[in-house]
Amino acid sequence: MAARRNVNVGVLGHIDSGKTALARALSTTASTAAFDRQPQSRERGITLDLGFSCFAVPLPEAGAPELQVTLVDCPGHASLIRTIIGGAQIIDLMMLVIDVTKGMQTQSAECLVIGQIACEKLVVVLNKIDLLPEGKRQAAIDKMTKKMQKTLESTKFRGAPIIPVAAKPGGPEAPETEAPQGIPELIELLKSQISIPKRDPSGPFLMSVDHCFSIKGQGTVMTGTVLSGSISLGDSVEIPALKVVKKVKSMQMFHTPVTSAMQGDRLGICVTQFDPKLLERGLVCTPESLPTLHAAIISVEKIPYFRGPLLTKAKFHITLGHETVMGRLLFFSPEPQRFDQEPQMDAFDLAQEYLFQERYLSGDPATEGDQADGRAGQAPEGRCPRQQWALVEFERPVTCPRLSLVIGSRLDADIHANSCRLAFHGRLLHGLQDKGYAESALPALRVYKLKYKQGLVERRVTSCGLTSRGNGFAHMHPGSGRWAGGRAGSGEDGHCPQNRFLLSEESVAQLAQQVL
Repeated sequence: MAARRNVNVGVLGHIDSGKTALARALSTTASTAAFDRQPQSRERGITLDLGFSCFAVPLPEAGAPELQVTLVDCPGHASLIRTIIGGAQIIDLMMLVIDVTKGMQTQSAECLVIGQIACEKLVVVLNKIDLLPEGKRQAAIDKMTKKMQKTLESTKFRGAPIIPVAAKPGGPEAPETEAPQGIPELIELLKSQISIPKRDPSGPFLMSVDHCFSIKGQGTVMTGTVLSGSISLGDSVEIPALKVVKKVKSMQMFHTPVTSAMQGDRLGICVTQFDPKLLERGLVCTPESLPTLHAAIISVEKIPYFRGPLLTKAKFHITLGHETVMGRLLFFSPEPQRFDQEPQMDAFDLAQEYLFQERYLSGDPATEGDQADGRAGQAPEGRCPRQQWALVEFERPVTCPRLSLVIGSRLDADIHANSCRLAFHGRLLHGLQDKGYAESALPALRVYKLKYKQGLVERRVTSCGLTSRGNGFAHMHPGSGRWAGGRAGSGEDGHCPQNRFLLSEESVAQLAQQVL
């Protein structure tokens, strides 16, 4: 019998919207970390960690294997946003669960933002319809449906399907005898919306680990989602965080033993014994295939709902997969003549020259404040480039592959404030592995500053060249045609509108050290 194909569906939403009840109503098989099995979760009555369960549906093609739908149940509490971001990065489709009696709430909005970054398809589930008065139920559902449609209009999910359900009629304490409402219709809707992603078994193996525990007499089990490549019994895998290599003894997918797995699969790997407390979350990979980075060049796109400016020298929480670390940023853009060039989302060209920015250029006066002028942001005539980058220095080394999704946040902000804490997102384009990258790698990054000066220049032409002196200007060496420290040009009527200072290899490293 052919193996099942797997697709990962995220279950996200505000706390107490009924996400775990919905996952339970849909699922036929639960993992060891499903349905709030942790004692802390049961004690507090909320989801504290990622939960995994699954159900299978037939595919329309004759003779095709069943499709396994793995549900990724994410926490809803604002303080657990790191876990939510980590869960969202391994999903193919997102279910946004809304309490129909309350509508969109703060964490619902943050989950919607994360969904726009991490996945391409969305299904909105209006849960708890059993709490609506029966005589007014349909009218209330129609009203909330229209509100959600309006909310989605300004997002990439415009026109996404919206479906009402009651995952646990009567609430958590109600008897199990009352059947959920709308679940068969939801399964049919998911079948119509799921596009089976192409899975590539080639390349190095990489798995995102979300749980780790030991089994006496067998070894240590790491459960997670295969991000790339494939793995078989007997293979060796590296745990970069521990700097150890282990041999795969056995593997399971939802309690079913398997001999191999590939990209997209939900997998449990049993290896020779080690202390599971040392690896709560992290990555497992083909030995020596994953770099450890001290800094990186990332593409940057500001999240429009974030109200503040993105400033050079500012610190943000940087999330890559399940790992979140503080990082300090230095922003830069293409040269003005390249502002309109087509963005390159999977590469960074070190041969080009770039323009240093004191802040990310968004063109939004509401977030840039009174400093949103051309000189503060180095944007000529108020133009903004189609693509911008940042050099980010991590407070501690991180292990991640190239092109990893990067999300920058202000997670220290007040969780009770009605504001978006997610600031920007992008991709890791170029990693700096050397601890001494300021001297060894940064000189290759050609970043320059624009300096503006205006003054009255006394001009005279001699046989030796041009000599110019004036208030506020440096001395131009005769015959050189260059200002000391950078390129210069004279404007009309004796005005010199700007000096272009191309930072030398030494000064790029010095600038980064000063800024970072």
